[in-house]
Amino acid sequence: MANILGNLNRAIIIGLVLLALVIFGFHGQSLGSAWGNWMLRATHAWVGLLWIGLLYYFNFVQIPTMPKVPAELKPAVSKYIAPEALFWFRWAALFTVLLGLGIPGLSGYPLGAALTFQPGYAVIGTGMWLGIIMMLNVWGVIWPNQKRALGIVDADADTKAKAAKTAMIGSRINFVLSFPMFYCMVTQQGALA
Repeated sequence: MANILGNLNRAIIIGLVLLALVIFGFHGQSLGSAWGNWMLRATHAWVGLLWIGLLYYFNFVQIPTMPKVPAELKPAVSKYIAPEALFWFRWAALFTVLLGLGIPGLSGYPLGAALTFQPGYAVIGTGMWLGIIMMLNVWGVIWPNQKRALGIVDADADTKAKAAKTAMIGSRINFVLSFPMFYCMVTQQGALA
């Protein structure tokens, strides 16, 4: 089993095969536009889980633990783990938002009504705007500063330290915004606002 599941690519393929079996087992007779809506929502949720999962990893694990890591071990995190995590973090953020913006078209409600908080769409609109703000924060604040802090882009020691603090604050802002964003996304189906 370790030979099979020990390889990430094999584990992904197995997961996708199981997904296909579930899809065709439960919805094989009805693979129409409703199914496309379900798949868009599911893909949006999966990518969103990756994004927010990494956001929580950074805020619950990496940020609080790094001061405790011995200096000689910090390069393992800053040169290998953090850049890889940030790759998935930033792309998951972008794709979560892009997929989320596609959901209104397949769900039968106008994107503009949500983004302008029209009656009946204020909750989902709030969630959308929070997600958009968070994604822009990832690409415009967190990632540029992490590149400097991690030495991916050349910077002197003072610039690296300032960039690390700015990236951390940007991450904490997203962490704080994730609570109302998630609530709005989860409750939007029953929302009356």
